[in-house]
Amino acid sequence: MPVQRSAVDRMQDRIDRWDRSGDPRAVFLSCYALMTRNMLNAVDAGEFADAAWVSHLLHHFAGYYFDALDAYEAGSEHAPEVWRCAHDAAHRSNAPAISLLLLGVNAHINYDLVLAVADLLEPEWPALSDVGRRARYEDYCRVNDIIGRTIDSVQDGILEKREPIMALVDTLLGPVDEWLVSRGITEWREAVWGHAVQRVETTGDAQREALRREVEAAAMRWARLFDL
Repeated sequence: MPVQRSAVDRMQDRIDRWDRSGDPRAVFLSCYALMTRNMLNAVDAGEFADAAWVSHLLHHFAGYYFDALDAYEAGSEHAPEVWRCAHDAAHRSNAPAISLLLLGVNAHINYDLVLAVADLLEPEWPALSDVGRRARYEDYCRVNDIIGRTIDSVQDGILEKREPIMALVDTLLGPVDEWLVSRGITEWREAVWGHAVQRVETTGDAQREALRREVEAAAMRWARLFDL
C-alpha cells in the first residue's frame, strides 16, 4: 500500500524537522504517525472486512491534516479554527505536551474525521444495503481497538520524554489513565460517525455548511478546555 506508506513517510519527515527545531507540534504528529503505522499493520494483518476501504480512509484522513497544516502555514486565517487553536498553542513556550496532544487529537477526530468519513460514504451510501452500511460502521469501530492498543505506547514513548511527570501519573493510576483516554476517544468517534452520516444525508450547500459549522463549534468547545 504505497500511498499510505508515503503518508507515514511525510509525517516522519515533518516530525524529524520539528524535533530538530524544537517545535512542540511534533508531540501530536508523533502520536498520529504511530497510530497510523499501527493501523496499517492491522490492515496488513487482515483485521478489517474491507481493507481497501480502510486504507483509502487512512490516506484521505491524513490529507485533511496536511491540508490544514499547509493552510495554517500559508496564513493562519486560512486554516480551520480548531486547527488554528492547536497550532497557536504550540507557539506558546509554556504549553504542556498533554495539552498539545489533546488539542491535535480533538481537531483531527472531532472535525477532520467527520469530513473524511462523509467524503468516502457519500458516493456509495444510497446504494449500500443495511448490511453494507453496517459493515462500514463495524470496520470504522474496529479502529477503536487499535487506538486502545496504542495509547500506552503514546504515553511511554512520546509524552514521558517531554514531561517526566507523566511517568509518575502512569505509575499511580496504572491502566486507568489509558482507559479513560481510550474511552473518551471511542465516544468521540461514535459521535463522529453520526455527524458523518448526517452530512451525507443532508442536501443543500447551505444546510451542509451549517452542519460543518456546528461540528467545528463543538470541537472548539473541547479545544477551549484543553488549551491550558
